[in-house]
Amino acid sequence: MNNKRAQSKTDRLRVSCERSGFAMVLVLCAVIILSVMGAGVLSLGLHNRKLAVRTSSEIAARCAADAGLTKAFFEMNEKLKVIPWNDGVLPGAINEVLPNSDVTYSYAVTGDLSNGYVVTSTGKSGLREKIIGCSLSLKGPFEHTILTQGALILKAGTLVQGCNSADPWDTNVEVMIGTKSTLPDRVILNAGVVINGSVVIGVGGDVGTVIKDLGASVYRQYAMVEEIELPPVTPPVLTDMGSGINVHGTTLIVGPTDNGKYTKIDVKRATNPGILEVNGGNVVLYVTGDISLGQECQIVIKDGASLALYLDGNLDAGNEAGINNQSLPANLKIFGTSTGVQYLTLKAKSESLGAIYAPNAIVTVMSDGDIYGTITAKSFELKSGGNFYYDKALRNVAPDDDAVEFVVTQWLEE
Repeated sequence: MNNKRAQSKTDRLRVSCERSGFAMVLVLCAVIILSVMGAGVLSLGLHNRKLAVRTSSEIAARCAADAGLTKAFFEMNEKLKVIPWNDGVLPGAINEVLPNSDVTYSYAVTGDLSNGYVVTSTGKSGLREKIIGCSLSLKGPFEHTILTQGALILKAGTLVQGCNSADPWDTNVEVMIGTKSTLPDRVILNAGVVINGSVVIGVGGDVGTVIKDLGASVYRQYAMVEEIELPPVTPPVLTDMGSGINVHGTTLIVGPTDNGKYTKIDVKRATNPGILEVNGGNVVLYVTGDISLGQECQIVIKDGASLALYLDGNLDAGNEAGINNQSLPANLKIFGTSTGVQYLTLKAKSESLGAIYAPNAIVTVMSDGDIYGTITAKSFELKSGGNFYYDKALRNVAPDDDAVEFVVTQWLEE
């Protein structure tokens, strides 16, 4: 009996130990599993933290690189304000600190006018580095065929087409006319108008509302996706002549030695029409008042000469009067420099009209036939028949020209 009781007690102890051992194994397994899970969570958290730090550093480095690119772009356009242009020393910086941060940027501009300019900017944040760049080219005020801030009206049967006086073989020149406005009926295309290109309107405008199409033929009509800036033109510093240019029934020849600032230009008829002849080279005139051309009177730009005319006042041409540009369109440039409304009434006495940039001017053009040039104005109306040809060569500009700026033509990123 005692042996049986002892054996039973031994069995109970063995079972109890086995149960305790199994529980210990379960606890140990649970501890191991929890440890592995904890280590995994810790590792995941650490990885996410590293990823967040790396991502934030990459973002900061990119922002710094963008800042360097923006500053280089700004400095290049500021250099254009210093005449003559000098690319002997181009903008650059090393390890400049971005304000209110611990990131830095470096940038450099390389190249020249012949081959173009390239901006390279490097942003650094911690161990992260971002390199971006862009190509820059010059853009002038004569990029568009006809551009207005308000109304644009073309007479029935008008053809608007492109050409290139610098390369006669370049016959595929697409033109663009339009308005920056979004108001109703700002562009009126009468019956038979043919535009070998596009008609654009202001950002966010409704093409069907802004353009009044009475039977025109156009490739495309659309709203701009970004605003086109029309910067003002500041007249150059010239010798103040203290008087105007007066021509009365004779021919007055002006050349480079007559460059200067005048109060007016008044060309009148007597027995014969008055003629103001531009000859002998590059002529630059700044007129603070008005230009008046009497009946049959003309401003003539002789072949091989050029005229850059800065005008604060109005220009009015009487019957059979006008501008006779016997040279290329690029050899006549008229800049409206008034901050108020101007009125320019032009009669083209030859095919080569020229380039008109007068963002605040109400421009009216009449011609005896086809005309070549470009017009930027507050409003524009082509009253006479004939064709209007945009000369692509007007896009060729130099750093010392008026209203030019550097623009981004290609984006580079590493």
